[in-house]
Amino acid sequence: MGSSHTVVHLTTVHHPYDVRIYHKECLSLYKAGYNVYLIAPDSNNDKEVPIKHIKLKTYNSRLKRMIFGTFDAYRKAKKIKANVYHFHDPELMIVAWLLKNRKNVVVYDVHEDFITSLIKKDYLNKWLKKIIKNTFKTIEKFFTRKFKKVLAEKYYIENHPDGHYILNYPILNDDIDKHERTYETLDNALIYTGNVDVQRGAYIHARLPLIHHDIECYVIGKCDETYANKMFDIAGGHKDRLKIDGINRFVEKEAIEEAYYNRNWLAGLALFPPTDHYLRKELTKFFEYMNAGIPILCSNFPAWKQFIEEYDCGIAVDPFNEEEIRDAIEFLRNNPDEVKRMGENGKRAVHENLNWDTQAKKLVQLYENWI
Repeated sequence: MGSSHTVVHLTTVHHPYDVRIYHKECLSLYKAGYNVYLIAPDSNNDKEVPIKHIKLKTYNSRLKRMIFGTFDAYRKAKKIKANVYHFHDPELMIVAWLLKNRKNVVVYDVHEDFITSLIKKDYLNKWLKKIIKNTFKTIEKFFTRKFKKVLAEKYYIENHPDGHYILNYPILNDDIDKHERTYETLDNALIYTGNVDVQRGAYIHARLPLIHHDIECYVIGKCDETYANKMFDIAGGHKDRLKIDGINRFVEKEAIEEAYYNRNWLAGLALFPPTDHYLRKELTKFFEYMNAGIPILCSNFPAWKQFIEEYDCGIAVDPFNEEEIRDAIEFLRNNPDEVKRMGENGKRAVHENLNWDTQAKKLVQLYENWI
């Protein structure tokens, strides 16, 4: 059915090769026969790809992006006359509303719990946070009432009861999956992948070389230079065992996948401080670590601890208890059989159920029902 229909994915915020937008959704729809366009910022990377990338100008100013970037996205999207407009950023709600007509479908892709993300700033008082939260919910409800919605997280259904789950499970890759993990000779090394900031545990991860003097901590993902310098300061005299790959640059999906197999990692990290934004999220990196056969070492938030126990795929600890973190690392170092068991449990769960193939089929079916 898809071959005669045109789809436009729009983002002014995300990188054009964002894993969810490009590698998962756009490519899955393209393989299903849809004519797919991606309107996204210019990446200064003209590699050949099957998706038609219509480039937007990049802006250093968020305000300029929200004004000029969204107008540019609207102007370019309007010219295409698509059957489906699928947008990925709340700042594009008005653009999507203007694009909606009786003949097309508009899809709102809810990537994040935007409300908790918006109000997590420490410098906002409770009164102002409440105003921002209520104002955003009112605006969102008005502009998206005629849209279809897909949700990246299960608990987003609370704010979007008419939404459909398209969860951020990992892509199964035969070339990657043929690699066999060697558990008998584990490296004294921990890995974190993904964007780096304080809420994602940057400063906790930077302390790991201090907490355990025999391990190395590798951080692979886009990291602002300011964060990187602060992390190296925290590691102090042990900063030679803190490796950061991605300072001031986007790290491609392929590079992250390769990193999972270039060492015999003890564990994949997600030692985040507690924030409303992450307390209930099933992190994409969980599934990626599991798919690579790497046990998870994460914060003991109730939802995360329940996830770890359900799949028996890692260890959940208090992110502020250094002794507990050290004991967990030491347990992994001294018990390669347990590392292997947890790693294999995670990999099995991903291959049997928690993988993108299951979500791609749902996405294509939704499109076919909607058009």
